[in-house]
Amino acid sequence: MNNANADASRRHLIWGAGAAAAVAGVGLALWRFEPEPVAQVASHPLWAQQFEAPTGQALAMAQFKGKPLLLNFWATWCPPCIEELPMINAFWRENNPNGHQVVALAIDQPSAVRRFLERQPLAFPVGLAGLEGTNLAKSLGNTVGGLPFTVFFKADGSIWRQKMGQLTDQDLSQWRAAAV
Repeated sequence: MNNANADASRRHLIWGAGAAAAVAGVGLALWRFEPEPVAQVASHPLWAQQFEAPTGQALAMAQFKGKPLLLNFWATWCPPCIEELPMINAFWRENNPNGHQVVALAIDQPSAVRRFLERQPLAFPVGLAGLEGTNLAKSLGNTVGGLPFTVFFKADGSIWRQKMGQLTDQDLSQWRAAAV
């Protein structure tokens, strides 16, 4: 074998090994972010939870059973969370008359949430979950504890999908079609 052929073989071998490593890395990343099984939705502790709303009123999660629900975990210090809130608000305004519900649970200091909502009011219900909201999010499949995190419930209370990271219009459109 001459040097040119040997160099070409080495390059192909290196490229092949690199491609295999990339595929393995993507597979590992997808496996790692695969949601863990969630407790039975109908009896999940979520529906028994009650949070304080920024206005001081109680926000009981039981009132949202029986209709599609987008449950969004966010914080004022989370830029992607803040960026997606106007889109979620517009979605709620357009789809709430058709039975689609939205609840945002803030994993944050109540005073920071109240200040934020004075500057950027939201039309849908917001609950002050504090750090306990992290445990609730984990029980719903957020194994890495990141934000934003959204759980899409169908009308029957089953989880259609969980999303780690910022929502897109496509996420909302797909849920709107599948949630009934």
